[in-house]
Amino acid sequence: MRFPDCPVRTGLAKAEMPVTLCVMLHRNLWAPWRLSYLKQLVHEQQSLGEEKPDKGCFLCDALAAPWPGDEARLRLVLQHDDRGLMILNRYPYTNGHLLIAPAEHVASLSDLTPTGRAGLMELTELGERLLRAAMHCQGINVGINLGRSAGAGIPGHLHIHLVPRWDGDTNFMQTVSGVRVIPQALEDSYAQLSDMLSRITQG
Repeated sequence: MRFPDCPVRTGLAKAEMPVTLCVMLHRNLWAPWRLSYLKQLVHEQQSLGEEKPDKGCFLCDALAAPWPGDEARLRLVLQHDDRGLMILNRYPYTNGHLLIAPAEHVASLSDLTPTGRAGLMELTELGERLLRAAMHCQGINVGINLGRSAGAGIPGHLHIHLVPRWDGDTNFMQTVSGVRVIPQALEDSYAQLSDMLSRITQG
């Protein structure tokens, strides 16, 4: 593959390249022989009992909190109904980072009924409207991590991430230090989102 204007070809140092272009320049190294090793590793972990169920689930704890109520508010619950849960992430990627979870403690989309999957998507769509109205974001990342190897912090309880984004929200702190600056306190984010959600659902 040729890159006519590639900075590497024109002598531009990698440190001077735009981040997006650096990512585009990455190439895959195919190593299919590694698959058998990975399968064997999973088998050994299961044999040794290293694949243990989650000791606790903050999503289930939030679902168990009376809604509406003070405990649910302290757990940053924004919406709780038959479809599941919308909660503000306590460890956000950006301010307004939401988690959408089904009421059932299941690990995969395939573990939900068609009605359950539909309800989860309805809550996700409500979360999108909420973020656009309350945070005035210019974009939203929507994602699911299925399994610990895929980055799931709670692999046993399926959840969807909604991350509001703005042009320029990745700055030198993230690029140089790997640290993200969250410009709004959790309590302020919760109050802002909760107020807007009331308007959306009651309007």
